Amino acid sequence: MDIGGATGRCDDREMTHTPVQVPASVEQVIERMREIDRALDPHDGVACFNRMYLRVTELVGQNIVDGFFEDPAFLERMDVLFAGLYFKAVDAKTAPVPWKPLFDARDNRTVWPVQFALAGMNAHINHDLALAVNATCAERRTTPRTKPVHADYLRVNELLAKVEAEVRAEYEPELLKLPTAEAEQLKHVLSGFSIARGRDVSWGAALTLWDERNLAPLYNTTLATLAAEVAVAGEGLLTPVVPPPA
Repeated sequence: MDIGGATGRCDDREMTHTPVQVPASVEQVIERMREIDRALDPHDGVACFNRMYLRVTELVGQNIVDGFFEDPAFLERMDVLFAGLYFKAVDAKTAPVPWKPLFDARDNRTVWPVQFALAGMNAHINHDLALAVNATCAERRTTPRTKPVHADYLRVNELLAKVEAEVRAEYEPELLKLPTAEAEQLKHVLSGFSIARGRDVSWGAALTLWDERNLAPLYNTTLATLAAEVAVAGEGLLTPVVPPPA
């Protein structure tokens, strides 16, 4: 999987800002991601994240079909609602707080594609995922603590760990070419996020927000604090260290 992309496509951000019909299935989610990929310059920071997210969604979708999850209908609906929060950020004229670091830095060519990809995952997992879990539970009249919601959530972790390992491994050869000090500094930046750790934190946030859902002032404060913390982490992940190879 190449999140760095290839050359040869035109940058057409207006296309990505045109709201489209909200996807109703994983297949429609995948097609929207492919549309975004075709519309953006392959070096665009959002495009770098989109390619990683597309690979994740294709993997989750295949495992839904293969019967990997106890409640595939719940998992698919959550996947659709989760992706919808990303599409909302893409379509917005002003990026939501958790996504702002990625959208602000998308044209910075001193940032590595893997940094963009992980910064997007930071925004999406550490902020959006808790909202998607709870929205799916509310829609299906269940709770995050009801079986098998958490068990299937953990099953997704297994799939995401594979993708994250692939992405990080892809850039190891290039890191080895850097001077030791710069390589270590970039590794330190990238260590600021892991999908497994992020999903653990997000599950805790989902439980907290679920318990506060009928306490508007407290809920809003918790959510605003979460958004701000995720944005700070995103800024850290996008710290320029040394330009990536051309």
